[in-house]
Amino acid sequence: MKKRVSLLTVMIFVLALSLGLFLVWQKKKNFEIKYDRITENQEQEEVSSSTASDFKSPLSGLPCANAQRRPIAVMLSGDMAARPLSSINQADLVFEMPVTEGSITRLMAVFVCADPKEIGSVRSARHDFIPLALGVDAIYAHWGGSHFALDKLKAGILDNLDALPNPYNTFYRKSGIEMPHNGFTSIKRILAAAKQLNYRLDSKFVGYPHVAESPPASQEKKTLGINYPGQFKVDYQYNPETNSYLRLRGGIKEIDKNTNQQVEAKNVVVMRAETRPLEGQYNDVQVEGEGKAEFYINGQATKGTWKKDKSDQKSKLTFLDGKKQEIKFVPGQIWIEIADPSQEVKWE
Repeated sequence: MKKRVSLLTVMIFVLALSLGLFLVWQKKKNFEIKYDRITENQEQEEVSSSTASDFKSPLSGLPCANAQRRPIAVMLSGDMAARPLSSINQADLVFEMPVTEGSITRLMAVFVCADPKEIGSVRSARHDFIPLALGVDAIYAHWGGSHFALDKLKAGILDNLDALPNPYNTFYRKSGIEMPHNGFTSIKRILAAAKQLNYRLDSKFVGYPHVAESPPASQEKKTLGINYPGQFKVDYQYNPETNSYLRLRGGIKEIDKNTNQQVEAKNVVVMRAETRPLEGQYNDVQVEGEGKAEFYINGQATKGTWKKDKSDQKSKLTFLDGKKQEIKFVPGQIWIEIADPSQEVKWE
């Protein structure tokens, strides 16, 4: 009887020990599986984070979270009364050209990376800016426009937002500023309206090529002068310490009202394009076809050409060097100054 009790005790003990060891092993196994899953998720997050940081603006070449977002092109005033402009130093790329013969210039700022809370003063559309907006796959924001431009826009040539009908309160006027210079918007407002209108928000623009900065060994300071008339005259003072071009208009520093900083471009293009007057109050600038161009990058001037397919307004505006190779910009803001072939330009 005692032997049976002892044997039963031993069997219970062995069974309990086995069960205990099994539970410990199972717990350890579950912990290891859970740990592996955490590690895997961490690795996926690290890969995703790394990939996101590799996205670069197709215009400026700078890494940014919005790099794959469709560009937003906004028409801005060139008038003295509208200065300083809000957000002008936050754009990836800016086009400037005369909108009346030998006089007023207007700007189109194109945004990818930044989300300015205020952009303005917003002004009217011009028909010769439309192929440029199409060429970078932008949504085009403007305050009314010439009948040449509005005819094209009403025909649906590109996705646009006009302040006159003002869809979904995209635009607003600020008190204390004289009309017509008191019209403003923001990236947030533009994107909200574009979404409501079912506009595509992802970019299809192939982008411009970029290369690492290589400033010259010489620390020579030079100035690029584009002699638009009077208060519209533009100067870029090259600063070898930052390898950038500080912008002035009418002899006064071009300041961004949002940041209170002087506009500082990394690349400046002077694009030569034939112009002719229209109806005595508008300009017709030939931004399709091809022509001569000068490139100011890394403190040096290079001659080349520009080209845009006349048969396809959505075609990219391409810049080529003397060997017909595409110009490589350094990462940073690009300014494209469109000037008549007879316009005086100095680099000294």
